[in-house]
Amino acid sequence: MTNANTGWWMTTLALALGAGTGGWLLAERGEADAAAPDAAAPDAAPDAASDAASTPAAPARPAAWPLTVPDPATIPEGPVGDAVRRGQTLLTRTREELPDHVGNGLHCTSCHLQGGTVANAGPWIGITGVFPEFRPRNAKVNVLQDRVNDCFERSMDGTPLPADSDDMTAIVAYMTWLSRDVPSGVPIEGRGFARIKEPPVPNADTGKALYAQKCVACHGVAGQGLAGAEGAYLFPALWGDGSFNIGAGMARLDTAAAFVRWNMPLGQGGTLTDQEAYDLAAFFTTQPRPDFARKGEDWPNGGKPRDARY
Repeated sequence: MTNANTGWWMTTLALALGAGTGGWLLAERGEADAAAPDAAAPDAAPDAASDAASTPAAPARPAAWPLTVPDPATIPEGPVGDAVRRGQTLLTRTREELPDHVGNGLHCTSCHLQGGTVANAGPWIGITGVFPEFRPRNAKVNVLQDRVNDCFERSMDGTPLPADSDDMTAIVAYMTWLSRDVPSGVPIEGRGFARIKEPPVPNADTGKALYAQKCVACHGVAGQGLAGAEGAYLFPALWGDGSFNIGAGMARLDTAAAFVRWNMPLGQGGTLTDQEAYDLAAFFTTQPRPDFARKGEDWPNGGKPRDARY
């Protein structure tokens, strides 16, 4: 990687962290608007019209940007590249690397599959360009670091990272690298979890039976997951003390059903029906799990969704 490329990355990341977005990508440069013809000089009109006719129209941006995983070879050399690789490690080995901030056995990639690169599984590609973002849950404009820490407190049932810490910088650096080719302000294909458009009426009893058939092998009879070395999960707990707390997005029926519909069973995403996904979600989201102490602060301006657990 050339020094010029490294310099570009240093500048981009510095701008990202300084703005608190985690990755405002450099905007595409556009041509300045042409001046309007002088109404008092009609002879200028044909030339202006000719110029306009010869200027190709700017291509329309797509409603959603294609989700494309960048080539690992594009990770720059030097300190920025080191931070990108460190961020990837933190997000894939969260329990092992950040035990003081994780209260359960989950990794960030327990939900954001394959390093945050899978459509409809919370991909991080393009995520830096959508922040700052207003979130009704806390009625504030959030930057990317806020969103990361939200997951640490809720999904990981842990404690937030200092926003200016090396670990947070590394996480933002990885997400910035993933987002390097996506224009700011353009949603990515497959962002978040693809909600089921016409939610069926769920049946938790049917979901319990489906869980025994399709989920027990990985997540355990009691939803305890399957732990590996150092207490981290090979397959995450879905309820109980080692799972995400009630403030997590995955504790909500609609979110859980969307994730299950397109990603579970692992490696067989899309094979369940809408009804099966909702039945399964209705079963496991209503099982006991850790509380969230600050739940009373959520939705201060109202608008709590129907599927919130509290």
